[in-house]
Amino acid sequence: MKINISESALELGKNAAMLISDKLNQKIKEKGEARMVVSTGTSQFEMFRALIKEEIDWTKVEVFHLDEYIGLPVTHKASFRKYLYERFINLVPVKEFHSVDVEGNITVRIRELTSAIRRKPVDLGLIGIGVNGHIAFNDPPADFDTQDAYIVVKLNDQCKLQQLDEGWFETLNDVPDEAVSMSVWQIMRCRSIISVVPHLVKADAVCKTLTSKVTNAIPATVLKKHPDWNLFLDQNSASKIIAF
Repeated sequence: MKINISESALELGKNAAMLISDKLNQKIKEKGEARMVVSTGTSQFEMFRALIKEEIDWTKVEVFHLDEYIGLPVTHKASFRKYLYERFINLVPVKEFHSVDVEGNITVRIRELTSAIRRKPVDLGLIGIGVNGHIAFNDPPADFDTQDAYIVVKLNDQCKLQQLDEGWFETLNDVPDEAVSMSVWQIMRCRSIISVVPHLVKADAVCKTLTSKVTNAIPATVLKKHPDWNLFLDQNSASKIIAF
C-alpha cells in the first residue's frame, strides 16, 4: 500500500492522473495494449480533468465500467454511463468501452461483461471509496466470497444518502434500490489499483479503512490485501488519520 496526500483535491487529481498515465503507458509499451476499470462520482472530477490531458495512446486502452443503477436511463443526470461519456469516453479515443447497460435483459448483459473482462487480465482499476466504505456498489456487509464478475446488489441507506448529498437526485426516494456492480473479487483481480479519495466527507471512511481489520462491514479494507494499491488523499480526507 502506498499513500499519497495532497494539499487539495485539484493537486490530488493531477498526481493520480500522472500515476495512471505511467501505469497505462508502461503496459502499452510492454504488450501493446492496456485494460482498465473506471469509477465515477464527484470525487473523481479532478482526476478525470487531469487524466484526459495526459499523453496516453488511448486507442490501445480498453475500458470497463464499474457499476450502474438499475432502472435509471443513460439520459438521467445520475447515470454513471452519462458521467463517463461526458467526462472521459467522448473526450479520448479509447479502444473499447464496456458499459454496464441496464436496459433489457440484465442477466444477458452481465454474462457479456463477464466474458469480456475475463478474456485477459485487467491492468489497472480506478476504485473509489464511498462514505460508507463501499467499493463500487458493494455496500456493507459486502459479499467477499462470490467470484461472479458482476452482481446485482441492493443499495443501503447511507449509500443512497451520499448520492443525494452529492446532488445527483432530488429526493432520497428517487435513488434506485438496486444496481449492477463489479464484485469485490473481480476488483481485486486488477493488477494495480488506484483509489482517488478526496474531500472531508470521506475522512471517516478513510480512517476506518486504514485502521480497521479487513472486514466486509467496511468493504474498502479489503484493498489493503492488494499487492499494488495506491491511495490518493487530500488534506481533508486524511484529516482523521492521526499518524499523518
